[in-house]
Amino acid sequence: MTATDDTSEPGSPVRSAYPPLVEAAWLYRADQVCPEDLPMTAAQALAVGMDTPALCELAGLPRHADPRDIRDTFERALEEMGIILPDHHLSRRYALRRLAMRCAAGEADLAELVSDEWSEMQVETAEEQAFVALLPPCGCCIEYTLGLDNAAWEAQLQVAACALVSHPTVGPCF
Repeated sequence: MTATDDTSEPGSPVRSAYPPLVEAAWLYRADQVCPEDLPMTAAQALAVGMDTPALCELAGLPRHADPRDIRDTFERALEEMGIILPDHHLSRRYALRRLAMRCAAGEADLAELVSDEWSEMQVETAEEQAFVALLPPCGCCIEYTLGLDNAAWEAQLQVAACALVSHPTVGPCF
């Protein structure tokens, strides 16, 4: 991933404004990155010219390596690159905004949007609150928990996602 590469699926219009390791650090801290994906992120960082011993080691680890080894090597690579892991709360807000970006672009699937993990998040803006309020704990009970049919829910979610995305961002600064 480069600073303009996709942060989601191939062909995705949602792009990251951050270098691959910075993006990965923020999503990792928000528990939004699977350890098995980190070796590929390291390989992509090497491809764009980042280079440290731990980064090379991480890029060489197989996806099925012990997750603890992957995490330890990833954190060591970040340290060698001078990238500081963000505060958990800020990284969760960043991940929420990233989800809203994917939703506004029509890329987020129902499985990403329905989760009770977001309901326990401390939001700081009205836009975050409006978006989180529309994320039900499960897909089968959108009507029951929110009082909306799927079409109304999708429309309101799209409006809330666009409002959140248009608001000033939370994320890495470097």
